[in-house]
Amino acid sequence: MASPGGAALQRHAAVAVLRAAAATGDLSKGKALHARLITSTRFDIILHNHLIAFYAKCGRVRASPARCSAMPFRNSVSGNLLMSGYTSSGRHRDALALLRVIDFGMNEYVLSAAVAATAHVRSYDMGRQCHGYAIKAGLVEQPYVSNAVLHMYCECSHMEDAAKIFESMSGFHVFAFNSMINGFLDRGMLDSSVTVVRRMAREVEQWDHVSYVVVLGHCASMKDLLLGRQVHVQAVKRRLELNVYLGSALVDMYGKCDRAHDAHCIFEVLPEKNVVSWTAVMNAYNQKELFEDALQLFLDMEMEGVRPNEFTYSVVLNSCAGLAALRNGNALGACALKTGHWRYLPVGNALINMYSKSGSIKYAWKIFISMPYRDVISWNLIVTGFAHHGLAKEAMEAFHYMLSAAEKPSYIAFVGVLSACAQLGLVDEGFYYLNTMMKEVGVIPGNEHYTCMVSLLCRAGRLDEAEKFIMSNCISTDVVAWRSLLISCQVHRNYDLGHRVAEQILQLKPNDVGTYVLLSNMYAKANRWDGVVKVRKLMRDMGVRKEPGVSWIQVGSEVHVFRAEDNLHPQVDQITEKLEELIDQIKAIGYIPNCAVVLHDIEDEQKEEHLMYHSEKLAVAFGLIHTPKGGTIHVMKNLRICDDCHVAIKLISIVTKRKVVIRDAVRFHCIEDGACSCGDYW
Repeated sequence: MASPGGAALQRHAAVAVLRAAAATGDLSKGKALHARLITSTRFDIILHNHLIAFYAKCGRVRASPARCSAMPFRNSVSGNLLMSGYTSSGRHRDALALLRVIDFGMNEYVLSAAVAATAHVRSYDMGRQCHGYAIKAGLVEQPYVSNAVLHMYCECSHMEDAAKIFESMSGFHVFAFNSMINGFLDRGMLDSSVTVVRRMAREVEQWDHVSYVVVLGHCASMKDLLLGRQVHVQAVKRRLELNVYLGSALVDMYGKCDRAHDAHCIFEVLPEKNVVSWTAVMNAYNQKELFEDALQLFLDMEMEGVRPNEFTYSVVLNSCAGLAALRNGNALGACALKTGHWRYLPVGNALINMYSKSGSIKYAWKIFISMPYRDVISWNLIVTGFAHHGLAKEAMEAFHYMLSAAEKPSYIAFVGVLSACAQLGLVDEGFYYLNTMMKEVGVIPGNEHYTCMVSLLCRAGRLDEAEKFIMSNCISTDVVAWRSLLISCQVHRNYDLGHRVAEQILQLKPNDVGTYVLLSNMYAKANRWDGVVKVRKLMRDMGVRKEPGVSWIQVGSEVHVFRAEDNLHPQVDQITEKLEELIDQIKAIGYIPNCAVVLHDIEDEQKEEHLMYHSEKLAVAFGLIHTPKGGTIHVMKNLRICDDCHVAIKLISIVTKRKVVIRDAVRFHCIEDGACSCGDYW
């Protein structure tokens, strides 16, 4: 029979072996000792708990002797070890199940682990039960417990309960501040987040890495560059290691504060880069509309062997949307489908945006109806996408489909439906949505809605009413609304009102180049060349220069750029020959060059030649040469398509039996069989 002293030595040796095996992850050695201990008469609760700790640290908590409800030995330490093992291995529901099948007493450590598990699974009801137990057991004042309960309420989106806990805490732990800031940010409660950040700056002297990350997240959400820079400086002063989490937060903050260069500089010096930091710097480039750079970063990331996640795909698909790069977007969509990421909501929304802005609204609709779940962003994208493509009836149908799905219309959705009303000339319906429905759902009308109403009145030919509407709805200083009226004055040839409106715009924005161009167009259409000269002289005196028209088309993997009268393209002779052939063909079916859009007092023959080599015509001719027969030609243009090119390309679509999609500065023009989706009004 072993002496008590010998038994103690054996237990001490067994504990030492278990600790060493746990530290090295030596599962086989620990299991061998476990087998010997089972037959030992000295197998007590201390050894039992060390076995639980060993299996938990090796990530094999299910092999623990305590997982069975018939535990031979147990106390609060056993429960804490087993629960910690489950939570550390991500088995939070198993951890909570222990509370139902094991009757061990809970101390503050076991209880805080249980509350942390409820936070992970966002079980508000069970979290409240744990909170109630903490109050009855007198443990709610324990820092571990109070912090865990606070974090649970934040994760379960019950910020009022979290705020009560926060205010009742006797000491202010940095963890509590971190949880509150994150909770408010996740719920979009930015004003409340500001209050907690200010309080944290006053009352908590020593921040941890998480504190800097969450406060930088607050700065990113608020676009508070000044505070973000101060936080950055403090992190540098305290010599905090620029790890991947802090670095990613800095990249995200600078990117969302419109400082793409600073974001890239931080990204470049990161000792370790993960998918979060790569995605953050891509998004920073997107913020500055540097879409090509964002796509290049995506390729660099793949070369580094970093796998994209759903947010990465969302960012790069939105980059493709910015470039209207349909081919690249298709390839990325295929990758997202192959990896299973296409089912994620951000990816689905980005695909809708990419197809919509690349002229493929039918594919955008297919993505929309195939999504397993939609949010308000999905609905906004499809309603505004239809409206932007001139498919007003489809936009209205999508909006009513949104209402029938019990989705509350948002600010942006109303912009889409009012734009659709403008295209259809539905004046009464437009005013109903503006004055009645928006009030019913609590959406306050903004400049975009009022501008849509101006467009609606203008399209109906009610220009005087449109002018009065602008003056009576607090948008008399909105240049966009006045410019919409000015364009309509040109369309309806109301030049007297047009001159007055142009003067109004130039008072608000003396360097508005678009107004000078529209005014010059009106003079030219009226053969008032003295007026054209006057406008051009005024532009020179003001230092205003018209941006040259540029069109571009992607064929294969290359983007071909054209400017008016471009003779630099290597295939210029072939393009010129094709254009001459097309002009002859469309003249035979009624094309008459609109020389009024040429803002020079020159001979008509010269004007015709000038019109022939507009950038959009060059791009379309190139597309006809290099795209498969029957394929759609997609062209991008930086300015509005001119009247003459619009007519010419409609006729080209007839003689070539091809569909042409042109995305200009105003909208999409989907031209097929001589008809355009814009209804000849843009």
